[in-house]
Amino acid sequence: MTIQRLEVSNPEFTPNNTQMVTVHSSHLKRRHDINFYNVNASGQNLPVIILLHGVYGNSWVWMNLGGIDKAYEKVKAELNIPEFILAMPSDGGRLDGSAYLPSLNAGNYEKWIVEDVIDACKQTLDSVTHNSHFYISGLSMGGYGALRLGAKYPNLFNGISAHSAITKLADMAHFVETPLSEYQCEHSSEADVMYWLKKNHHQLPKIRFDCGQDDVLYESNLQFEKQLKDAQIPYLFEQFSGGHEWAYWHLHVQKTVKFFADIEQSL
Repeated sequence: MTIQRLEVSNPEFTPNNTQMVTVHSSHLKRRHDINFYNVNASGQNLPVIILLHGVYGNSWVWMNLGGIDKAYEKVKAELNIPEFILAMPSDGGRLDGSAYLPSLNAGNYEKWIVEDVIDACKQTLDSVTHNSHFYISGLSMGGYGALRLGAKYPNLFNGISAHSAITKLADMAHFVETPLSEYQCEHSSEADVMYWLKKNHHQLPKIRFDCGQDDVLYESNLQFEKQLKDAQIPYLFEQFSGGHEWAYWHLHVQKTVKFFADIEQSL
């Protein structure tokens, strides 16, 4: 068991339909947080969307900067979709962003997500079980995390969606002053999204990603699309007006919810 201790919020004192959890992780050797939304949803084996934030962020930004709760409820009101639990973890709190990588010296931020966060969902929410389906999405650095982790662990996730994604580690330099050598992993291919996509191409979940045409990462997303096409990996790529900003993500995360709902309804 990698979770050494869980501290769970009391619903009597917590905003409606939310839950906050602090996890003491042996992978990180410290405490980090997860915020949940839609915890009052009824049912068993409910699917979970893990939402990864970008640089500078934390577990609260998807709701309190991005209004993910309002975006989710809008989709639910418009379409007859299944109930989802939204899980919004911290990235682990390293530097300006951990990139959700298994760092060589500083902690395993990858296993924090694919083990601790998933285990915390199952341990603290009665509606989430070993039979629940998990989906992964993210924005910017979180988009990179969603693409890489979804590709590396295709057995864990039923769908991948990324918004304004960093598609290669070098693009972290747009947002952080930290030398990229600080993100060194044990293997040189570890941080390469395309390496994992090609390695597991026969068992990948469905993939979608989008980017704004005014985004600093737009050209990298176009290059990533070409790599996917050349590798004959199925995907959906959409481009819209907009930049690297919360207004864009609030709007287009609704497409992620619809995308995952379509997959869930087909299973």
